[in-house]
Amino acid sequence: EAHETVAIAMNRLGGKSNSGEGGEDPMRYQVMKNGDFKRSSIKQVASGRFGVTSHYLVNADELQIKISQGAKPGEGGQLPGFKVDEYIGMIRHTIPGVTLISPPPHHDIYSIEDLAQLIFDLKNSNPKAEINVKLVAETGVGTVAAGVSKAKANIVTIAGHDGGTGASPATSIKHAGLPWEIGLAETQQTLVVNNLRGQIKVQVDGQIKTGRDVVIGALLGAEEFGFATSVLIVLGCVMMRKCHLNTCPVGVATQDEELRQNFKGRADYLVNYFHFIAQEVREYMAELGFSKFEDMIGQVQFLKTKEGIDHWKAKGLDFSRLFVKQQSRENAYRNISAPNHQLEQVLDQELILRSKPALEDGKKVEFSIAIKNKDRTAGTMLGSEISKRFGENGLDDDTIKINLHGTAGQSFGAFIPKGMTLNLSGDANDYVGKGLSGGNIIIHPPPEAKWKSSTNMIIGNTVLYGATSGQAYFCGLAGERFAVRNSGAIAVVEGVGDHGCEYMTGGVVAVLGETGANFAAGMSGGIAFVYDRHKNFKKLCNLSMVDIEKVNFEADIKLLFSLIKDHYQYTNSQKAKFLLENWKKALKDFVLVIPLEYRKVLAHRFGATKN
Repeated sequence: EAHETVAIAMNRLGGKSNSGEGGEDPMRYQVMKNGDFKRSSIKQVASGRFGVTSHYLVNADELQIKISQGAKPGEGGQLPGFKVDEYIGMIRHTIPGVTLISPPPHHDIYSIEDLAQLIFDLKNSNPKAEINVKLVAETGVGTVAAGVSKAKANIVTIAGHDGGTGASPATSIKHAGLPWEIGLAETQQTLVVNNLRGQIKVQVDGQIKTGRDVVIGALLGAEEFGFATSVLIVLGCVMMRKCHLNTCPVGVATQDEELRQNFKGRADYLVNYFHFIAQEVREYMAELGFSKFEDMIGQVQFLKTKEGIDHWKAKGLDFSRLFVKQQSRENAYRNISAPNHQLEQVLDQELILRSKPALEDGKKVEFSIAIKNKDRTAGTMLGSEISKRFGENGLDDDTIKINLHGTAGQSFGAFIPKGMTLNLSGDANDYVGKGLSGGNIIIHPPPEAKWKSSTNMIIGNTVLYGATSGQAYFCGLAGERFAVRNSGAIAVVEGVGDHGCEYMTGGVVAVLGETGANFAAGMSGGIAFVYDRHKNFKKLCNLSMVDIEKVNFEADIKLLFSLIKDHYQYTNSQKAKFLLENWKKALKDFVLVIPLEYRKVLAHRFGATKN
């Protein structure tokens, strides 16, 4: 309720509220009878990718990639199972009662080029949205911000060390990150001196509470400002720092229905608060001689340090480098232009054109088209059109079936929703099916291929990262981190590299061949079938959160058989054919990987149903 109140207030003011990492209830996208709107304009894409679907992405004005957070940079997060109720499970597309772990890094960002790819993916998922990258104030953040600008983000956010949730570890709050002023000054100076400041907006957050904070931020180079703690206090937060225990006494950060009744906040309070902030900013501007806010951005010559500070910690500190006004060729100290992603050149423009009968009248469409490895993020923009027009449920299965041939570039089929089937005869690069949202992906070797699919790579790394639903069949081997953070997709593959099913919270994966090391690390939900013919899988599986069983239950046997059968039907896999023809013997070589916590949840549900 607190989050909805914030969204209503910011929409009234023309500002933006941030959804945070956990997805957003689609009910909030509807305008209320009084004209208020509960939709968060900014949708966050964090390392856990919880609730990040095509429908979620199209309902945004801004998409924020959260690389780090002020109070816990680079740590990820964790939501204990007891806080994951039915509602949270629905929004995050996960199983109620199962602990949710966000990986420390984004597993599709290992370089600035990877970040540029994710920015491009999100721009395809919602061409009208601005893309924001959130960084933490640290030594060297200016260099990273320069990379973010070159990667064609619209906004870079610098989060100070005090910014974050009350559930952050105390050690992180005290010892990680730097004050936002230091990170912001470095970012502004680096962008200006490298002639990049004009093409990107700079936002700052981390305990900004007053109009004076806003003015100092603007003079140091920020044009947008994030408020969090002060907003919660206006709504009734009393800083108990018990957010992670579900015991918030004022009903702000809890799923407990009784405690939530204590929430007394109203959107009017926030509207008043921000009017006071704006009034204070105007007063400072008048005192400094500025008539327009944008004229104040980056004018650090109006700042000075306090003299006469005699605290022993302040002695010997030199802050003069914070107040350097760098010169640039373009003479820009604020954003004056937007990056061009050249979306008019992507393959999806042709796909959308050919899919018009389906998009306009819901008629079935099937066609063939060539694809090259320079065709990145293929299918995503077409998927966004489906989500915009037909909502969360998309279209009926196979309404749009596209038969492609060739080599697909990065992020093939990212975020595609229900109603789309991409059938690729060839191979693909990394990030296939990233954020799969109900669509189907089939990849198999071309008919003329002479090589054996079960011993050759057909897709790259980090496939089905953050997938929420849909199906995928890969006739060949996958790279590392297959189905990382999968929370609902069904997938069949003929072998995977290291870290398969990492942080998985739902869905079903069938591996018809060898796996790499560290399989199922951090896996708290969903199940995996693995063909363990050589009986060495136990050494490769990370058993800290999962157990390995024989496939004994009738329901599991039927499910596995149907997956292999479908795999053969869709891909003509010879490995699948062999397993089906030798089913009784093959079944004995399959094992079931099931998370310990998930098994308890299933047992509880089964017992409740039985009783």
